[in-house]
Amino acid sequence: MVIDDEPIVVKRLKLIFEKMGYEVLIYTSGKEALEALEKEPFDVVVTDLKMDIDGFEIFEKAKALNPQAKIIIITGYADAQSARRAVQEGVFDFIPKPFRLDDLKKSVMKAIEQLESS
Repeated sequence: MVIDDEPIVVKRLKLIFEKMGYEVLIYTSGKEALEALEKEPFDVVVTDLKMDIDGFEIFEKAKALNPQAKIIIITGYADAQSARRAVQEGVFDFIPKPFRLDDLKKSVMKAIEQLESS
């Protein structure tokens, strides 16, 4: 699952991750993403931090529904407080925007490797 309120970001990431062999659903609304999470558990969720719904709220819901889920937060509003909170709450990765695509791809692959090995 990829959630970002910028349509170009989710479309680009969907193409990239599908080329890597992953099934990807995209959302530009945190509210719609939360509804989707209630219907189906997702193994990996890449979410923006600042949208109609806070990325930490998405994190909490995804983890409540699937405790093994790996949540990666991407944000243009990276600050020490948000990064610290992400680490304390167990976010799998916290990546500031603009990010290098390779960094995000490596994070997703590492998350999937951890899921497959557990």
